[in-house]
Amino acid sequence: MEIKEENKLPNAGIPECAGCQKVIRERYLLKALDQFWHEDCLKCTCCDCRLGEVGSTLFTKANLILCKRDYLRLFGTTGLCSACNKTIPAFEMVMRARGNVYHLECFACQQCNHRFCVGDRFYLHENKILCEYDYEERMLFANMSYDSITQMKRQAARIGLNRSEEGGCSGYGSTDPVCGEAK
Repeated sequence: MEIKEENKLPNAGIPECAGCQKVIRERYLLKALDQFWHEDCLKCTCCDCRLGEVGSTLFTKANLILCKRDYLRLFGTTGLCSACNKTIPAFEMVMRARGNVYHLECFACQQCNHRFCVGDRFYLHENKILCEYDYEERMLFANMSYDSITQMKRQAARIGLNRSEEGGCSGYGSTDPVCGEAK
């Protein structure tokens, strides 16, 4: 869209407005879609805003002349939410983490559903958003070897045997068929 000053058009008579089909005698005129317009005649079909005042771009689709906001509202999307896989309208506020885009209400830990507030730490692990606690827990177990898990089970079993020898019944690791039975 161009703004022409003082209505001085080379090799042409007085231009006619594409909107109202009246002669443009004003000092300023707009050129858009290869036509001339009065400033008041080039408006968004939806919100009626004067397109010369809201920027230097306009959008057309389905015989509509639209401002950017209405074009995106009607025809634009920012893609799919990485959490719920539903479409995100282009005018909606979103949260982003690397290449992922989320609805505000979907931007939560995908393990415990904790909604993040400003300043909260979050982690993107295997394309899932995790709170700090769930991420650290996942990393702790991921870094444990099979041997260390087996060793933890043995220690738990020993603790259970020691307690049952003291007369208590833990139920965990007991070799007796019925815990607490007199010998």
